[in-house]
Amino acid sequence: MAKQVSVFVKNRSLFFLVLMLFEAIHVGRAGRFNQWESGIGLPSERDDEPEDLDEKQLGTRWAVLVAGSAGYDNYRHQADVCHAYQVLRKGGLKEENIVVFMYDDIAMHELNPRPGLIINNPQGPDVYAGVPKDYTGEHVTAANLYAVLLGNRNALSGGSGKVIDSKPNDRIFIYYSDHGGPGVLGMPNLPYLYAMDFLDALKKKHAEGSYKEMVIYVEACESGSIFLGIMPEDLNIYVMTASNAQESSWGTYCPGMEPPPPPEFITCLGDLFSVAWMEDSETHNLKRETVEQQYEAVKERTSNFNSYVFGGSHVMEYGNTSMKPEKLYLYQGFDPATVNLPLNDLSPHTGTGTGTGMEAIDQRDADILFLWQMYKNSEDGSKKIEILKQITEKMRHRIHLDGSIDMIGTLLYGPAKGPAILKSVREPGLPLVDDWQCLKSMVRLFETHCGSLTQYGMKHMRAFANICNSGVSQTLMEEACVAACSGHGPIQWHPSNQRYSA
Repeated sequence: MAKQVSVFVKNRSLFFLVLMLFEAIHVGRAGRFNQWESGIGLPSERDDEPEDLDEKQLGTRWAVLVAGSAGYDNYRHQADVCHAYQVLRKGGLKEENIVVFMYDDIAMHELNPRPGLIINNPQGPDVYAGVPKDYTGEHVTAANLYAVLLGNRNALSGGSGKVIDSKPNDRIFIYYSDHGGPGVLGMPNLPYLYAMDFLDALKKKHAEGSYKEMVIYVEACESGSIFLGIMPEDLNIYVMTASNAQESSWGTYCPGMEPPPPPEFITCLGDLFSVAWMEDSETHNLKRETVEQQYEAVKERTSNFNSYVFGGSHVMEYGNTSMKPEKLYLYQGFDPATVNLPLNDLSPHTGTGTGTGMEAIDQRDADILFLWQMYKNSEDGSKKIEILKQITEKMRHRIHLDGSIDMIGTLLYGPAKGPAILKSVREPGLPLVDDWQCLKSMVRLFETHCGSLTQYGMKHMRAFANICNSGVSQTLMEEACVAACSGHGPIQWHPSNQRYSA
């Protein structure tokens, strides 16, 4: 009997050893084992990766969320940011460690069919509840963003006073959603956020030694141009952008599209890149999913699964790509509800089925779609006339901007060379412009004489950059602007009341 027991124990031990080896091979890693009192080990639910660090070793997670637009036609940007806040809060980030910038004119807007609520997915929940109003209205500025990032309360103008007061062992997540153009990101209050100014703030933050690592996601047209050729690899910062340096990003969940928003909505609910990363984060265990896995999933979905049939853009990455093997929970936290989600299901989740294409619209045309929906749905004859007038004004201003830029190119370089010079793209790896102060000056001159660029006109930033790169003086540029725009006067677009004014 004693001999039989001995054989049984040996076989049982052998069984568990084989089981442990199988488990280690199956999950592709060397497991760390919890010890039973009997001395026989079984695989634990966790492995020996960073998620086993205690909070003191891990440091504090911080986040900055920025919606850079205003107006109900831009509903999707604030919806994106509110949704991002909910993702991070579910992940365990504390409210005091998340700083939110948003104009806050959407939830209670007269056109919102669900007053006090904001959704980012056709079947999604309210994402507005509980979102802190740190910097709203006139306080959503580039200057305040830099002050928040650098933890400089003395440089703030208004707002809650909350800043990123991070320490050397902390990690920071930054997410931005709005319109953009080559070298710039929009803000609801001028000036724009220029690439080099943003990079200078990042460099200062790194020089202070006040963070361990940082991840930045940017949703905007030509968002790759913010980092192309100027983003160093030694700042311990990984960047993912919705588009490359030469293309638009895309709005989605829009009226008339598939999948559509609820029928009472006349504006787009989200942006393709943004909903891709957030819906991916919500449907995966971020203690298992890596930065690289999310990049691959988001890249596939934002390109509409490499088809671009319904729209889509090329998701890009910059900075320190050696951070890609890290787990996402280090930046976005971990929602315990996702602990049992499959490890091998890292395909994008669309809300309408895995791997399904989504219709989308160029960010710069979403405002026209919004006005057209208003026009189509209105039963009031006089109101329809008023909306049609708004559409006409907006389209005329677009024609004015495009024509003015073309005329300036002709005046500066001649009709044969002008268009080619203004639209030329520099060699791969080179920044948009060599002199960023020149770029700012040229934009100021244009807006002084020709009117606001608006979110549409930011697409012409490459033209201003090329004017600087070719050595045109401010005097010549001003003469060209006056000649091109004489008789028009400076026209300004007011997002609060959807009007242009001279």
